[in-house]
Amino acid sequence: MKWERGNTSRSSPKNSKIAIESKRTIEIDEFVPKKEIDELYLNSPYYLVPDGDVGQQAFAVIREAIRKEGMVALGRVVFTSREHVIALEPRGKGLLGVTLRYDIPDEKIPKDMLELVSHIVETKSGHFQPDQVEDQYEDALKELLKKKQAGEKIEAPKERASAKVINLMDALRRSVETSAAGRRNDKLHPPRRAATNPNVQRRKNRAR
Repeated sequence: MKWERGNTSRSSPKNSKIAIESKRTIEIDEFVPKKEIDELYLNSPYYLVPDGDVGQQAFAVIREAIRKEGMVALGRVVFTSREHVIALEPRGKGLLGVTLRYDIPDEKIPKDMLELVSHIVETKSGHFQPDQVEDQYEDALKELLKKKQAGEKIEAPKERASAKVINLMDALRRSVETSAAGRRNDKLHPPRRAATNPNVQRRKNRAR
């Protein structure tokens, strides 16, 4: 079998240290009901056709068998220097092949980290307000246009420094400490009320 995806082509990564030899064949491992494959795992679609006259009959037999049984064939194929799991289902006179995403492995979650993040979620909980969602890109673009119209010099943005590797627990603790300091500051400096004018207050009393 050979695979086609419009007229696009893919190239192998230049800096890849692990390269698996690409093949023009698909090795079928098993057949499963289509309904058992969650759409979450579906990645890139390809339309597959027989590779020459030799494989046409075998191709047609597989296609019609899985169509009759209502099954999807799961196989493996190598291209772009890596192996992909692919799901095959009948589509007209060909097969629709969809590469599948790999499942996310289970991660052991430390209890103290979970409690710390749960605390952050609780303290930062609020309600969604659409008017507070800002498009920073659009705001920056408008500001840039204003400067250009005013004839100001436009400076190229500075490149950001590479992100440093930090300890997640330390970062979470700092986030909690910052939130707590902000709440303490609000208690020490409550918002001021508007001052009342005593003369105006007396006049109101006299008018009564």
